[in-house]
Amino acid sequence: MSRIGKAPVSIPEGVEIKLDGNLVTVKGKLGELQQQIDPDLSVKIEGSELTVERPSDSKKHRELHGLYRSLINNMTVGVSEGWKKELELVGVGYRATNQGQVLDLSLGFSHNIVLQLPTEIKVETAAEKGKNPIVTLTSHDKQLIGMVAAKIRSLRKPEPYKGKGVRFVGEQIRRKAGKTAG
Repeated sequence: MSRIGKAPVSIPEGVEIKLDGNLVTVKGKLGELQQQIDPDLSVKIEGSELTVERPSDSKKHRELHGLYRSLINNMTVGVSEGWKKELELVGVGYRATNQGQVLDLSLGFSHNIVLQLPTEIKVETAAEKGKNPIVTLTSHDKQLIGMVAAKIRSLRKPEPYKGKGVRFVGEQIRRKAGKTAG
């Protein structure tokens, strides 16, 4: 079983954490995030470290212990450094452009897909000749950026025969052999 919950969360310079009952608010140079904590768990700040403690060793408390420690750690890293996801469009004629928060994707359908992204996410598109177009998402909220990246990927998942579709940069696709000529 993972012991990640016992590890303290280090609070970097410029990050302020407030505890209000079971609501944790993390504020930094990139933004502010809030997370509701399970009432059974207790959160303590000592100097520049935050610890999450559980009341017992029951299965539920062990699960929540590691979960909330990871969520608070992701919040502190997000407001101090930020998170970044890169998606690659693999396929002939696949294109991506953006106008502010509007992402326009051409993924081989009869029409373009237009997505309005949340204001917390910054989007950039890059298309170099001879390379696949890349969509870069940056934000301070790891949960939100993961959901948006998964939504974009779900529009055209990579298929196993030619590998065409939207994939994360560096993602390995399991390829299958096609039919062989008889």
